[in-house]
Amino acid sequence: MKLWGGRFQDRTADPVDRFNSSLSFDFELYPYDIRGSRVHVKMLARQQIISKEEKEEILTGLDVVENRLAAVWKEGKIPWQAEDIHTLIEKLLAEEIGSLAGKMHTARSRNDQVALDIRLYLRDQIDKIQTKLVKLLELFCKLAARHLETLLPGFTHLQPAQPVTLAHHLLAHTQRLSRDLERLQDCRQRVNICPLGAGALAATTFNIDRQWTAEELGFTRPSANSLDTVGSRDFLLEFHHCSLSIMLNLSSLAEEIIIWNSPEYNFIELDDSVATGSSIMPQKKNPDIAELIRSKTGRLSGNYQQLAMVIKGLPLAYNKDLQEDKESLFDTVTTIKETLEVLPVFLQGIKFNREKMRESLSRGYLNATELADYLSSQGLPFRESHKLAGKAVNYALSKNKGLEEMSLAEFKDLFPEKSEKLNPELLEKLLPLKAVENRTVLGGPAPSRVAEQLESLKKNLDRYKKK
Repeated sequence: MKLWGGRFQDRTADPVDRFNSSLSFDFELYPYDIRGSRVHVKMLARQQIISKEEKEEILTGLDVVENRLAAVWKEGKIPWQAEDIHTLIEKLLAEEIGSLAGKMHTARSRNDQVALDIRLYLRDQIDKIQTKLVKLLELFCKLAARHLETLLPGFTHLQPAQPVTLAHHLLAHTQRLSRDLERLQDCRQRVNICPLGAGALAATTFNIDRQWTAEELGFTRPSANSLDTVGSRDFLLEFHHCSLSIMLNLSSLAEEIIIWNSPEYNFIELDDSVATGSSIMPQKKNPDIAELIRSKTGRLSGNYQQLAMVIKGLPLAYNKDLQEDKESLFDTVTTIKETLEVLPVFLQGIKFNREKMRESLSRGYLNATELADYLSSQGLPFRESHKLAGKAVNYALSKNKGLEEMSLAEFKDLFPEKSEKLNPELLEKLLPLKAVENRTVLGGPAPSRVAEQLESLKKNLDRYKKK
């Protein structure tokens, strides 16, 4: 069965049929196609385009078809051949109710039908992804709450820079992922527009009610232009971008986990349940999940580029090229969902080595900025303070000690012309915990400020959970 064979006298060649068919991958859209068909048929009856009796017979037939398709989807093997899922559903419906099945397609084209299916599918998947992302962020909140005063080095250029807390570090990742959550929500608004009624490209002469259809399907409104409706996939490209952004941020987190798990850092220890070993080296304990997250990011980048190349330069309206919008979409959705499912399990299998983190603060003179800030607070220009702090670091290096291990007398001997500006307060400010506690600027790492960040994040997540 084909939906377009009226003017064709010869059958399509088998290689052409196979190459042209999308059933092997768009079968996944069957629940959304049937849902859209049900509402479309109800609308046709409301508008008296078909009779109520015809509506009921078609809806009953669709119930049977959906059950057959659900059974096949569960088994994972498609026993039918068809050009696409839309053709297959109408074919199966015709087997149930005869030629009346053809009335289901009144005032509708496959072009607006497939656009509808994709939007219904994607809206559903965005909701599921957001739910998983919220749960991940909630886990970050729990981890951060346990480590408000756990000290570790903050890094720039992968070099120890200044002391921060583990909670502050974890919440930095939540800020990134919270923006991803906002991007997804924003993307959903542009996905949630009803294309049904746009027809092939020029709408229809039937007296349909697009507003009712949109509302019945849970859309905010019908699309505004029929040409744009069937010929555009920018909303899919936007979703790919949102998904890629999530994976890029998770890849950054994964990279840190891999580094922190190394013996050189030893900031974390992986539970046996979330690590793997080596087939030849018995001592190995590998962070494979983090490595896979890092690599799958490239996969999503490829999917984004694939769709971008499909829609690049396409003329209005629908072109068969747009059949190639689905496989990359399904792959991106599957990958992002699987990643967001496994990552919380992985994170809960991590033990943070607090003592090792704190010990590492003694390397790299992370409190040098505290010394420079203190000197500036005594009236010196920061550039001069910076120079003097560097001099103190060189001295401490020569004595194989930390700045916090120097005495006030040593500082006065080192800066004789500034000795009157030095007092015991300096020694206290150089202690790692004090260095962090004193950074109370909004957004800073002081435990009091981090606690505020944590509460703000929790309130924001509650807002998403109430939707």
